[in-house]
Amino acid sequence: MNTKVLLAALAGGVAYFLLGWLLYGILLDPYFRSMTTPEGLAVQRAPEEMVMWAIALSNLVYALMLAIIFNRWASISTFQGGAIAGGIIGFLMALSVDLSMYSMLNLWTGMAGLIVDPLVSGVMGALVGGIIGWVLGYGKKV
Repeated sequence: MNTKVLLAALAGGVAYFLLGWLLYGILLDPYFRSMTTPEGLAVQRAPEEMVMWAIALSNLVYALMLAIIFNRWASISTFQGGAIAGGIIGFLMALSVDLSMYSMLNLWTGMAGLIVDPLVSGVMGALVGGIIGWVLGYGKKV
């Protein structure tokens, strides 16, 4: 793994953390709380009890995964290429996890989360993927 991949992962991880805070922590928090069952709310941590280092590490690991895929196998080194791949990966990963959770857990009051969460994750993935692609391509001759 080279320095550029690590820098791309760091930039992507920071962006993913900030986007998650803005979208899930502020803008969509009331919506997701309104569609969560009482059992789901009972296991959810209060905002002041969140384990921030684990959230940050999760974001860095996700960004590192994208940076490795983009650099090693997909040869993505542009914002546009990263945004397209990141959006698809983010959407599909969230849809897979959400379908699995919906099938086994009593967390949501309906199926709306199966639509909203993957779409939000796709948007976040696109922005983070774009940043990672841009960092990977920074300084390359076209």
